[in-house]
Amino acid sequence: MYENGVTVRRTALPAVAASLLLGALAAPAAHSAPTAFVHPGVTVSKGQLDFARDKVLAGAQPWKGAYDRMLASKYADLNRTPKPRATVECGSYSNPDYGCTDEREDAIAAYTDALAWYITRDTRYAQKAIQIMDAWSGTITSHTNSNAPLQTGWAGSSWPKAAEIIKYTYTGGWANQGRFATMLRNVYLPVVIKGSNSNGNWELSMMEAAVGISVFLEDKTSYDTAMAKFRTRAAAYVYLSSDGSVPKTVPSQHLDTTAKIVAYWQGQSTFVTGLTQETCRDFVHTGYGISAISHIAETSRIQGQDLYGTDVGERLRQALGFQSKYQLGTAVPSWLCGGSLKLGLGPVTEVGYNALHNRLGIAMTNTQALTLNNRPAGSNNLFVAWETLTHGDNPG
Repeated sequence: MYENGVTVRRTALPAVAASLLLGALAAPAAHSAPTAFVHPGVTVSKGQLDFARDKVLAGAQPWKGAYDRMLASKYADLNRTPKPRATVECGSYSNPDYGCTDEREDAIAAYTDALAWYITRDTRYAQKAIQIMDAWSGTITSHTNSNAPLQTGWAGSSWPKAAEIIKYTYTGGWANQGRFATMLRNVYLPVVIKGSNSNGNWELSMMEAAVGISVFLEDKTSYDTAMAKFRTRAAAYVYLSSDGSVPKTVPSQHLDTTAKIVAYWQGQSTFVTGLTQETCRDFVHTGYGISAISHIAETSRIQGQDLYGTDVGERLRQALGFQSKYQLGTAVPSWLCGGSLKLGLGPVTEVGYNALHNRLGIAMTNTQALTLNNRPAGSNNLFVAWETLTHGDNPG
C-alpha cells in the first residue's frame, strides 16, 4: 500500500479495490444521472442524517462533540443577519472582497442551520436556514472579477446541501423554494458548468457545485455534463503510477509536452502515486481539490453510482494517504517539492476515509491517524463543514 510509502510508476492495489477498479474500467458508464434522483442527496443522505441524529441524541462520541462544536459556531447563531448582494465581486484571493466572505459564510450558515434543524427538530433553525436562502435568492444576480468562477463554485457547493435538507425534511413550508431554484439555475449553474483551466481545485469545486445543483434541480443533462468533466479532472489532478510516465491532462489545457506538464505541476518532475497537481503549491489548495473529489464521489454514491470502486476512489485513497503522511510530520525527501512542503490540509479527510476505510475495508493508516487527530472536524469557512458529524464512521 501507499499509505506507508511511495512507489514510482507501479501500482499495487488491495484485492478488493483492484477487482472493483478493473470492473469499472472495463465498462465505464456513459451517463451518470439516476433514473430518479434521491433526496436529500447532496453529500449527505437521509440515512446518514438519521445516524448522526441518533448518535448525538444518545450523547455518543465523536458525534456529540462534533455537534456541540457546530452549535457553538457563528454559523449556528439564530441572530445571524444575512448580507446578500446583487453583485458579488471577488478578486484574486478575494481581494477585493465585496460580498465574497458574506456569501460563502451565509451559505455555510444555511447548511449549518439545516443540520441543526434535522438533529434538534427545532423549527427556529429551519426557519433561519430559509431566511438566509430567501435573502440571497431575492437579491443576487451575478459574480464578477477574477475569482468569480471559484467563488460561484464554493458558495454553490453549500447552497444545495442546505436546500436539500430543508426541502425534503422540513414540513413547515418554504414558500420561496422555487425562487431559490431559479437562483441556482440562472446565477450559479451556467458559471460552474463551464469548468475552468486554472489550478485543478477550481474545476473540482465548480463541478461539486454543478453536481449538487443538478441534484436539487433534478437536471439530468447538467448532472451528466458535470460528472464527465469531474472524471477527466480528477484523473488529471491525482497521479497514479498506472497513468504512465507523466500525469494525465485535461485536453482543453493543451499540456502537450512534459515541460508544460511539469510547469503545471508546480515544477515537480518526479511523479509518484498520490501526488496531486497542487501538492508542491501548498496543502491548503490541495485539500480543496481532495475535498471536492470526496464530495462528488459521495453524492454519486447516494445517487446510485458508486465511484469509490473506480479509479476515482483509488486516486482519492492515494491522495489522502500521501498528503496525510506529510501532514503528520514525515520528513520531506529532497526530490519532493524541493524538499519543502507548505502544510495545512484542512478538515477534508472524513468523507473519503469513511467511504474507503469503513465501507470498503481498506487499511488507511496515515489517513486514519490524521482523521482521528482532527476530530471533531469543523469548517474551512469556504465550502467544507462539520464532516465528523455527518460522515464520521457513518455506515449510511
